[in-house]
Amino acid sequence: MATSDRMLAFRSADLELGDLIEIFRFGYQHWALYVGNGYVIHLAPPMEYAGAGCASLMSTLTDKAFVRKELLRDVVGTNRYRVNNKHDAKYPPLPPAKIVRRAEERVGQELAYKVTSENCEHFVTELRYGVARSDQVRDVVVGVGIAGLGLATLGILGVAMAKKKKNQQTQ
Repeated sequence: MATSDRMLAFRSADLELGDLIEIFRFGYQHWALYVGNGYVIHLAPPMEYAGAGCASLMSTLTDKAFVRKELLRDVVGTNRYRVNNKHDAKYPPLPPAKIVRRAEERVGQELAYKVTSENCEHFVTELRYGVARSDQVRDVVVGVGIAGLGLATLGILGVAMAKKKKNQQTQ
């Protein structure tokens, strides 16, 4: 299924095996993989649950997460979500049966978890494409870089203006 902005309107019949599900939590997105019959498989730190909000942000402090198979409606709760197979143009998806088999093999496993390199988005993109990536992490790094550059520019301008003002006062 192509990327869609329809939220909370999906029926299981609207979803295709191996679809990436983007779930909009407070302050970040959680990711899951659709495996059929209303179920998803996702990588979840101990504090990840529907509506976790700030509690789930504490997952950045953990180094382990569990692969869970749960009903999509339970994982989503009242959060908005959408199908977002965003890398299909860049990376060809693996066959749906292979995606689901690979995901099912991991259910119940405890895996390493790092918010920057081994998070839920890395997990599901690796299952779908064979390539683990997280645009969410990249976007934060780019944002921090831009903010840092902006602050440095403001600092340089501030120093230049202070020197100019000092020179004007001494004349």
